[in-house]
Amino acid sequence: MKFLRTNQAHFREEFKKIVSRNNGEASEVEDVVRSILARVREGGDEALLSLTKKWDSFKLTSGSLEVSRKEIEEARRRVTSQELRSLKLAVKRIESFHRKKLPSSWSISDEEGITLGQVIKPLERVGIYVPGGRAAYPSTVLMNAIPARVAGVKELIMATPAVRGEISPYVLVAAELTRTDRIFKIGGAQAIGALAYGTETIPRVDKIVGPGNIYVATAKRQIFHQVGIDIIAGPSEILVLSDGSGEPAFIAADLLSQAEHDEQAISILITTSIAFANKVKNILISQLRELKRREIAEVAIKNNGAIIVTRDLSEAVDLANQFAPEHLELATRNSRTVLKQIKNAGAIFLGHYTPEAVGDYLAGPNHVLPTGGTSRFSSPLGVEDFLKRSNVIFFKKKQLRELSKDVIRLANLEGLEGHAKAVEIRMGVRRKRAI
Repeated sequence: MKFLRTNQAHFREEFKKIVSRNNGEASEVEDVVRSILARVREGGDEALLSLTKKWDSFKLTSGSLEVSRKEIEEARRRVTSQELRSLKLAVKRIESFHRKKLPSSWSISDEEGITLGQVIKPLERVGIYVPGGRAAYPSTVLMNAIPARVAGVKELIMATPAVRGEISPYVLVAAELTRTDRIFKIGGAQAIGALAYGTETIPRVDKIVGPGNIYVATAKRQIFHQVGIDIIAGPSEILVLSDGSGEPAFIAADLLSQAEHDEQAISILITTSIAFANKVKNILISQLRELKRREIAEVAIKNNGAIIVTRDLSEAVDLANQFAPEHLELATRNSRTVLKQIKNAGAIFLGHYTPEAVGDYLAGPNHVLPTGGTSRFSSPLGVEDFLKRSNVIFFKKKQLRELSKDVIRLANLEGLEGHAKAVEIRMGVRRKRAI
Protein backbone atom coordinates (compact mmCIF):
# COMPACT_ATOMS: atom_id res chain seq x y z
CA MET A 1 0.00 0.00 0.00
CA LYS A 2 1.07 3.59 -0.51
CA PHE A 3 2.98 5.19 2.35
CA LEU A 4 3.05 8.98 2.04
CA ARG A 5 4.12 11.96 4.10
CA THR A 6 2.66 15.41 3.56
CA ASN A 7 6.13 17.00 3.60
CA GLN A 8 7.16 15.04 0.51
CA ALA A 9 7.72 17.05 -2.67
CA HIS A 10 5.06 15.31 -4.77
CA PHE A 11 2.51 14.64 -2.03
CA ARG A 12 -0.23 16.91 -3.44
CA GLU A 13 -0.02 15.20 -6.79
CA GLU A 14 -0.25 11.75 -5.18
CA PHE A 15 -3.10 12.76 -2.87
CA LYS A 16 -5.04 14.17 -5.82
CA LYS A 17 -4.94 10.70 -7.39
CA ILE A 18 -6.26 9.18 -4.16
CA VAL A 19 -9.13 11.68 -3.98
CA SER A 20 -10.06 11.06 -7.64
CA ARG A 21 -10.55 7.34 -6.87
CA ASN A 22 -10.12 6.47 -10.57
CA ASN A 23 -13.75 7.36 -11.15
CA GLY A 24 -13.73 7.08 -14.94
CA GLU A 25 -16.39 4.68 -16.20
CA ALA A 26 -15.46 2.28 -18.99
CA SER A 27 -17.51 2.98 -22.12
CA GLU A 28 -17.83 -0.74 -22.80
CA VAL A 29 -19.71 -1.19 -19.50
CA GLU A 30 -22.08 1.62 -20.46
CA ASP A 31 -22.74 -0.04 -23.83
CA VAL A 32 -23.28 -3.52 -22.36
CA VAL A 33 -25.72 -2.17 -19.76
CA ARG A 34 -27.59 -0.11 -22.35
CA SER A 35 -28.06 -3.24 -24.44
CA ILE A 36 -29.27 -5.28 -21.43
CA LEU A 37 -31.79 -2.64 -20.43
CA ALA A 38 -33.13 -2.40 -23.98
CA ARG A 39 -33.61 -6.17 -24.12
CA VAL A 40 -35.52 -6.22 -20.83
CA ARG A 41 -37.67 -3.25 -21.84
CA GLU A 42 -38.62 -4.85 -25.14
CA GLY A 43 -38.59 -8.55 -24.26
CA GLY A 44 -39.97 -8.66 -20.71
CA ASP A 45 -39.80 -12.02 -18.93
CA GLU A 46 -38.37 -13.88 -21.93
CA ALA A 47 -35.39 -11.53 -22.15
CA LEU A 48 -34.96 -11.58 -18.39
CA LEU A 49 -34.76 -15.37 -18.26
CA SER A 50 -32.31 -15.47 -21.16
CA LEU A 51 -30.05 -12.86 -19.57
CA THR A 52 -30.13 -14.65 -16.21
CA LYS A 53 -29.00 -17.86 -17.90
CA LYS A 54 -26.17 -15.98 -19.64
CA TRP A 55 -24.89 -13.86 -16.75
CA ASP A 56 -25.78 -15.94 -13.68
CA SER A 57 -25.23 -19.37 -15.29
CA PHE A 58 -28.47 -21.01 -14.29
CA LYS A 59 -31.85 -21.56 -15.89
CA LEU A 60 -35.03 -19.96 -14.60
CA THR A 61 -38.60 -20.25 -15.78
CA SER A 62 -41.43 -17.77 -15.37
CA GLY A 63 -42.79 -20.05 -12.66
CA SER A 64 -39.54 -20.14 -10.66
CA LEU A 65 -38.60 -16.47 -11.09
CA GLU A 66 -40.27 -15.49 -7.82
CA VAL A 67 -39.25 -16.93 -4.46
CA SER A 68 -42.04 -19.15 -3.17
CA ARG A 69 -43.53 -19.35 0.29
CA LYS A 70 -42.07 -22.84 0.58
CA GLU A 71 -38.56 -21.51 -0.10
CA ILE A 72 -38.93 -18.86 2.61
CA GLU A 73 -40.14 -21.46 5.11
CA GLU A 74 -37.14 -23.67 4.27
CA ALA A 75 -34.82 -20.69 4.74
CA ARG A 76 -36.30 -20.03 8.18
CA ARG A 77 -35.52 -23.61 9.24
CA ARG A 78 -31.87 -23.13 8.23
CA VAL A 79 -31.36 -20.06 10.42
CA THR A 80 -30.45 -20.82 14.02
CA SER A 81 -32.26 -19.26 16.95
CA GLN A 82 -29.16 -17.23 17.86
CA GLU A 83 -28.84 -15.92 14.30
CA LEU A 84 -32.51 -15.02 14.24
CA ARG A 85 -32.15 -13.20 17.55
CA SER A 86 -29.31 -11.09 16.15
CA LEU A 87 -31.31 -10.24 13.03
CA LYS A 88 -34.31 -9.24 15.15
CA LEU A 89 -32.11 -7.07 17.38
CA ALA A 90 -30.79 -5.31 14.28
CA VAL A 91 -34.36 -4.77 13.03
CA LYS A 92 -35.37 -3.26 16.37
CA ARG A 93 -32.43 -0.86 16.56
CA ILE A 94 -32.58 0.24 12.92
CA GLU A 95 -36.33 0.81 13.09
CA SER A 96 -36.03 2.77 16.34
CA PHE A 97 -33.43 5.11 14.82
CA HIS A 98 -35.39 5.73 11.63
CA ARG A 99 -38.65 6.43 13.45
CA LYS A 100 -36.94 9.43 15.04
CA LYS A 101 -36.49 10.95 11.57
CA LEU A 102 -40.08 10.64 10.30
CA PRO A 103 -41.29 13.99 8.89
CA SER A 104 -44.99 14.87 8.62
CA SER A 105 -47.27 17.12 6.60
CA TRP A 106 -47.60 20.73 7.78
CA SER A 107 -49.38 23.98 7.02
CA ILE A 108 -49.31 27.58 8.27
CA SER A 109 -51.68 30.51 7.86
CA ASP A 110 -50.35 34.06 7.98
CA GLU A 111 -52.10 37.20 9.22
CA GLU A 112 -53.66 37.79 5.81
CA GLY A 113 -55.25 34.32 5.80
CA ILE A 114 -53.03 32.74 3.17
CA THR A 115 -52.42 29.05 3.87
CA LEU A 116 -49.19 27.42 2.79
CA GLY A 117 -47.79 23.99 3.54
CA GLN A 118 -46.64 20.62 2.35
CA VAL A 119 -48.37 17.27 2.08
CA ILE A 120 -45.93 14.41 2.63
CA LYS A 121 -46.87 10.98 1.28
CA PRO A 122 -44.96 7.70 0.97
CA LEU A 123 -44.06 6.16 -2.37
CA GLU A 124 -46.43 3.41 -3.51
CA ARG A 125 -43.94 0.73 -4.59
CA VAL A 126 -40.18 0.49 -4.03
CA GLY A 127 -37.67 -1.93 -5.50
CA ILE A 128 -34.77 -3.11 -3.32
CA TYR A 129 -31.68 -4.53 -4.96
CA VAL A 130 -29.61 -6.83 -2.76
CA PRO A 131 -26.24 -7.94 -4.17
CA GLY A 132 -25.14 -11.57 -3.99
CA GLY A 133 -22.41 -13.73 -5.41
CA ARG A 134 -19.32 -13.51 -3.23
CA ALA A 135 -21.22 -12.84 0.00
CA ALA A 136 -24.72 -12.69 1.45
CA TYR A 137 -26.01 -9.34 2.64
CA PRO A 138 -29.03 -9.59 4.95
CA SER A 139 -27.93 -6.24 6.41
CA THR A 140 -28.60 -4.63 3.02
CA VAL A 141 -32.17 -5.92 3.18
CA LEU A 142 -32.66 -4.39 6.63
CA MET A 143 -31.07 -1.03 5.85
CA ASN A 144 -33.15 -0.53 2.71
CA ALA A 145 -36.46 -2.10 3.67
CA ILE A 146 -36.85 -0.76 7.23
CA PRO A 147 -36.80 2.99 6.43
CA ALA A 148 -39.17 2.30 3.53
CA ARG A 149 -41.59 0.54 5.87
CA VAL A 150 -41.27 3.31 8.48
CA ALA A 151 -42.06 5.84 5.75
CA GLY A 152 -45.24 3.92 4.89
CA VAL A 153 -44.32 2.46 1.49
CA LYS A 154 -47.15 0.11 0.55
CA GLU A 155 -45.27 -2.52 -1.44
CA LEU A 156 -41.64 -3.68 -1.34
CA ILE A 157 -40.25 -5.68 -4.25
CA MET A 158 -36.82 -7.26 -3.83
CA ALA A 159 -34.42 -8.50 -6.51
CA THR A 160 -31.30 -10.47 -5.67
CA PRO A 161 -29.15 -12.86 -7.71
CA ALA A 162 -29.44 -16.56 -6.92
CA VAL A 163 -26.13 -18.39 -6.70
CA ARG A 164 -26.60 -21.74 -8.46
CA GLY A 165 -30.31 -21.13 -8.18
CA GLU A 166 -30.32 -20.47 -4.45
CA ILE A 167 -30.62 -17.32 -2.35
CA SER A 168 -28.98 -17.05 1.07
CA PRO A 169 -31.42 -18.11 3.81
CA TYR A 170 -30.32 -15.08 5.85
CA VAL A 171 -31.36 -12.73 3.05
CA LEU A 172 -34.75 -14.41 2.78
CA VAL A 173 -35.34 -14.33 6.55
CA ALA A 174 -34.31 -10.66 6.65
CA ALA A 175 -36.83 -9.99 3.88
CA GLU A 176 -39.52 -11.77 5.89
CA LEU A 177 -38.69 -9.80 9.05
CA THR A 178 -39.10 -6.54 7.10
CA ARG A 179 -42.36 -7.69 5.47
CA THR A 180 -40.96 -7.54 1.95
CA ASP A 181 -43.87 -8.42 -0.33
CA ARG A 182 -42.23 -10.19 -3.26
CA ILE A 183 -38.71 -11.50 -3.95
CA PHE A 184 -37.27 -12.30 -7.38
CA LYS A 185 -34.19 -14.38 -8.24
CA ILE A 186 -32.56 -11.93 -10.59
CA GLY A 187 -29.44 -9.81 -10.36
CA GLY A 188 -27.28 -7.42 -12.32
CA ALA A 189 -28.36 -4.78 -14.80
CA GLN A 190 -31.27 -6.97 -15.95
CA ALA A 191 -32.78 -6.82 -12.45
CA ILE A 192 -32.60 -3.02 -12.47
CA GLY A 193 -34.25 -2.99 -15.89
CA ALA A 194 -37.05 -5.29 -14.73
CA LEU A 195 -37.78 -3.09 -11.70
CA ALA A 196 -37.64 0.09 -13.78
CA TYR A 197 -39.76 -1.01 -16.76
CA GLY A 198 -41.76 -3.91 -15.34
CA THR A 199 -42.26 -7.29 -17.04
CA GLU A 200 -45.14 -9.76 -17.24
CA THR A 201 -44.15 -11.08 -13.79
CA ILE A 202 -42.26 -8.27 -12.09
CA PRO A 203 -44.14 -5.04 -11.34
CA ARG A 204 -42.69 -1.65 -12.18
CA VAL A 205 -41.58 0.31 -9.12
CA ASP A 206 -41.43 4.02 -8.32
CA LYS A 207 -37.90 3.98 -6.91
CA ILE A 208 -34.94 1.58 -6.80
CA VAL A 209 -32.57 1.47 -3.83
CA GLY A 210 -29.65 -0.72 -2.88
CA PRO A 211 -25.98 -1.17 -3.85
CA GLY A 212 -24.41 -3.37 -6.50
CA ASN A 213 -21.45 -3.85 -8.81
CA ILE A 214 -20.45 -1.55 -11.67
CA TYR A 215 -23.17 -3.01 -13.93
CA VAL A 216 -25.87 -2.37 -11.34
CA ALA A 217 -24.59 1.14 -10.63
CA THR A 218 -24.42 1.94 -14.35
CA ALA A 219 -27.94 0.57 -14.90
CA LYS A 220 -29.31 2.73 -12.09
CA ARG A 221 -27.70 5.77 -13.67
CA GLN A 222 -29.19 4.96 -17.07
CA ILE A 223 -32.78 4.38 -15.86
CA PHE A 224 -32.87 7.42 -13.56
CA HIS A 225 -35.26 9.21 -15.92
CA GLN A 226 -37.72 6.29 -15.64
CA VAL A 227 -37.80 5.81 -11.86
CA GLY A 228 -36.18 7.33 -8.80
CA ILE A 229 -32.93 5.97 -7.37
CA ASP A 230 -31.13 6.45 -4.08
CA ILE A 231 -27.45 6.93 -4.91
CA ILE A 232 -24.91 5.58 -7.37
CA ALA A 233 -22.90 3.47 -4.96
CA GLY A 234 -19.22 3.00 -5.68
CA PRO A 235 -16.70 0.70 -3.96
CA SER A 236 -16.78 0.67 -0.17
CA GLU A 237 -14.30 3.01 1.52
CA ILE A 238 -12.99 3.83 4.97
CA LEU A 239 -10.74 6.61 6.19
CA VAL A 240 -9.33 6.37 9.71
CA LEU A 241 -8.04 9.61 11.23
CA SER A 242 -5.64 8.96 14.11
CA ASP A 243 -3.55 11.06 16.47
CA GLY A 244 -1.43 8.05 17.35
CA SER A 245 -3.46 7.08 20.41
CA GLY A 246 -5.22 3.77 20.84
CA GLU A 247 -4.29 0.31 19.63
CA PRO A 248 -2.74 -0.02 16.15
CA ALA A 249 -4.28 -3.51 15.90
CA PHE A 250 -7.75 -1.90 16.05
CA ILE A 251 -6.95 0.35 13.11
CA ALA A 252 -5.40 -2.45 11.05
CA ALA A 253 -8.51 -4.58 11.56
CA ASP A 254 -10.81 -1.71 10.57
CA LEU A 255 -8.87 -1.06 7.36
CA LEU A 256 -9.15 -4.74 6.45
CA SER A 257 -12.86 -4.80 7.29
CA GLN A 258 -13.48 -2.66 4.22
CA ALA A 259 -10.75 -4.15 2.04
CA GLU A 260 -12.42 -7.57 2.22
CA HIS A 261 -15.55 -6.25 0.45
CA ASP A 262 -14.00 -6.32 -3.01
CA GLU A 263 -10.82 -5.55 -4.95
CA GLN A 264 -11.93 -1.94 -5.56
CA ALA A 265 -12.49 -1.14 -1.87
CA ILE A 266 -10.52 1.80 -0.45
CA SER A 267 -8.79 1.78 2.96
CA ILE A 268 -6.87 4.84 4.16
CA LEU A 269 -5.17 5.79 7.41
CA ILE A 270 -4.25 9.42 8.04
CA THR A 271 -2.18 9.89 11.21
CA THR A 272 0.07 12.42 12.86
CA SER A 273 2.49 9.72 14.09
CA ILE A 274 4.94 7.94 11.80
CA ALA A 275 5.71 5.40 14.54
CA PHE A 276 2.01 4.57 14.84
CA ALA A 277 1.71 4.38 11.04
CA ASN A 278 4.50 1.81 10.84
CA LYS A 279 2.95 -0.28 13.60
CA VAL A 280 -0.41 -0.32 11.82
CA LYS A 281 1.24 -1.32 8.55
CA ASN A 282 3.12 -4.23 10.10
CA ILE A 283 0.11 -5.50 12.05
CA LEU A 284 -2.11 -5.19 8.98
CA ILE A 285 0.23 -7.45 7.02
CA SER A 286 0.09 -9.98 9.85
CA GLN A 287 -3.72 -9.84 10.13
CA LEU A 288 -4.08 -10.12 6.36
CA ARG A 289 -2.43 -13.55 6.37
CA GLU A 290 -5.22 -14.91 8.60
CA LEU A 291 -8.17 -13.36 6.72
CA LYS A 292 -10.49 -15.78 4.90
CA ARG A 293 -11.05 -13.27 2.10
CA ARG A 294 -7.31 -12.60 1.93
CA GLU A 295 -7.05 -12.63 -1.85
CA ILE A 296 -9.69 -9.93 -2.22
CA ALA A 297 -8.38 -7.77 0.63
CA GLU A 298 -4.80 -8.10 -0.55
CA VAL A 299 -5.63 -6.68 -3.99
CA ALA A 300 -7.65 -3.84 -2.45
CA ILE A 301 -4.89 -2.89 -0.01
CA LYS A 302 -2.21 -3.06 -2.68
CA ASN A 303 -4.12 -1.03 -5.28
CA ASN A 304 -6.24 1.31 -3.17
CA GLY A 305 -4.77 1.33 0.33
CA ALA A 306 -2.77 4.25 1.70
CA ILE A 307 -1.14 5.44 4.91
CA ILE A 308 -0.55 9.18 5.13
CA VAL A 309 1.53 10.86 7.84
CA THR A 310 0.70 14.52 8.44
CA ARG A 311 2.48 17.37 10.22
CA ASP A 312 -0.36 17.82 12.72
CA LEU A 313 -4.01 16.97 13.40
CA SER A 314 -5.32 20.07 11.66
CA GLU A 315 -3.67 18.98 8.41
CA ALA A 316 -5.08 15.47 8.87
CA VAL A 317 -8.61 16.85 9.26
CA ASP A 318 -8.17 18.98 6.15
CA LEU A 319 -7.14 15.95 4.09
CA ALA A 320 -10.07 13.92 5.43
CA ASN A 321 -12.50 16.67 4.42
CA GLN A 322 -10.98 16.77 0.95
CA PHE A 323 -11.35 13.00 0.55
CA ALA A 324 -14.98 13.10 1.83
CA PRO A 325 -15.13 9.41 2.81
CA GLU A 326 -18.07 7.05 3.01
CA HIS A 327 -16.95 5.88 6.47
CA LEU A 328 -14.81 8.10 8.71
CA GLU A 329 -13.36 6.85 11.98
CA LEU A 330 -12.07 9.50 14.39
CA ALA A 331 -9.66 7.35 16.39
CA THR A 332 -8.40 10.21 18.50
CA ARG A 333 -8.25 11.19 22.18
CA ASN A 334 -10.85 13.94 21.83
CA SER A 335 -12.99 12.65 19.00
CA ARG A 336 -16.00 14.88 19.82
CA THR A 337 -13.80 17.96 19.52
CA VAL A 338 -12.43 16.75 16.18
CA LEU A 339 -16.00 16.02 15.03
CA LYS A 340 -16.75 19.74 15.02
CA GLN A 341 -14.14 20.21 12.29
CA ILE A 342 -15.49 17.50 9.99
CA LYS A 343 -17.35 18.80 6.94
CA ASN A 344 -17.70 15.78 4.65
CA ALA A 345 -18.43 12.17 5.59
CA GLY A 346 -21.21 9.64 5.11
CA ALA A 347 -20.98 8.17 8.61
CA ILE A 348 -18.66 9.19 11.44
CA PHE A 349 -17.46 6.78 14.13
CA LEU A 350 -16.10 8.33 17.33
CA GLY A 351 -13.35 7.00 19.59
CA HIS A 352 -11.45 3.75 19.86
CA TYR A 353 -14.38 1.44 20.55
CA THR A 354 -16.72 2.33 17.70
CA PRO A 355 -15.55 0.24 14.74
CA GLU A 356 -17.17 0.82 11.37
CA ALA A 357 -18.50 -2.74 11.51
CA VAL A 358 -20.99 -1.86 14.27
CA GLY A 359 -22.52 0.70 11.93
CA ASP A 360 -22.86 -1.88 9.17
CA TYR A 361 -25.16 -4.06 11.23
CA LEU A 362 -27.09 -2.79 14.21
CA ALA A 363 -25.99 0.56 15.63
CA GLY A 364 -29.16 1.97 14.09
CA PRO A 365 -28.16 4.60 11.49
CA ASN A 366 -28.27 3.50 7.87
CA HIS A 367 -25.23 1.94 6.24
CA VAL A 368 -26.26 2.97 2.73
CA LEU A 369 -23.91 5.93 2.41
CA PRO A 370 -22.53 8.27 -0.25
CA THR A 371 -19.27 7.05 -1.77
CA GLY A 372 -16.68 8.41 -4.18
CA GLY A 373 -16.49 11.81 -2.52
CA THR A 374 -20.23 12.46 -2.90
CA SER A 375 -20.59 13.00 0.86
CA ARG A 376 -19.71 16.60 -0.07
CA PHE A 377 -23.33 16.96 -1.22
CA SER A 378 -25.17 13.70 -0.43
CA SER A 379 -26.52 12.08 2.73
CA PRO A 380 -27.15 8.57 4.07
CA LEU A 381 -30.29 6.70 3.02
CA GLY A 382 -33.19 7.52 5.33
CA VAL A 383 -36.94 7.68 5.72
CA GLU A 384 -37.11 10.89 3.69
CA ASP A 385 -35.84 9.00 0.63
CA PHE A 386 -39.12 7.07 0.53
CA LEU A 387 -41.37 10.11 0.84
CA LYS A 388 -42.51 12.69 -1.67
CA ARG A 389 -43.68 16.22 -0.93
CA SER A 390 -46.41 18.26 -2.55
CA ASN A 391 -46.65 21.98 -1.89
CA VAL A 392 -50.10 23.25 -0.86
CA ILE A 393 -51.23 26.86 -1.47
CA PHE A 394 -54.61 28.43 -0.62
CA PHE A 395 -55.71 32.02 -1.37
CA LYS A 396 -59.11 33.63 -0.94
CA LYS A 397 -60.19 36.41 -3.30
CA LYS A 398 -59.20 39.12 -0.83
CA GLN A 399 -55.67 37.77 -0.42
CA LEU A 400 -55.22 37.33 -4.16
CA ARG A 401 -56.33 40.93 -4.75
CA GLU A 402 -53.75 42.22 -2.27
CA LEU A 403 -50.91 40.53 -4.17
CA SER A 404 -52.37 40.62 -7.68
CA LYS A 405 -50.56 43.73 -8.91
CA ASP A 406 -47.19 42.29 -7.94
CA VAL A 407 -47.93 38.92 -9.54
CA ILE A 408 -49.08 40.64 -12.74
CA ARG A 409 -46.01 42.88 -12.75
CA LEU A 410 -43.62 39.94 -12.33
CA ALA A 411 -45.40 37.94 -15.04
CA ASN A 412 -45.14 40.87 -17.47
CA LEU A 413 -41.52 41.34 -16.49
CA GLU A 414 -40.88 37.81 -17.79
CA GLY A 415 -43.04 38.35 -20.89
CA LEU A 416 -45.58 35.72 -19.82
CA GLU A 417 -48.87 37.40 -20.69
CA GLY A 418 -50.94 34.28 -20.00
CA HIS A 419 -49.75 34.20 -16.42
CA ALA A 420 -50.76 37.81 -15.92
CA LYS A 421 -54.19 37.23 -17.49
CA ALA A 422 -54.85 34.27 -15.17
CA VAL A 423 -54.76 36.77 -12.28
CA GLU A 424 -56.39 39.69 -14.11
CA ILE A 425 -59.47 37.69 -15.08
CA ARG A 426 -60.08 36.78 -11.45
CA MET A 427 -59.71 40.42 -10.41
CA GLY A 428 -61.97 41.70 -13.21
CA VAL A 429 -59.09 43.60 -14.81
CA ARG A 430 -59.52 44.28 -18.54
CA ARG A 431 -56.32 44.43 -20.52
CA LYS A 432 -56.07 47.14 -23.18
CA ARG A 433 -56.05 45.78 -26.70
CA ALA A 434 -52.96 46.43 -28.78
CA ILE A 435 -53.69 48.73 -31.77
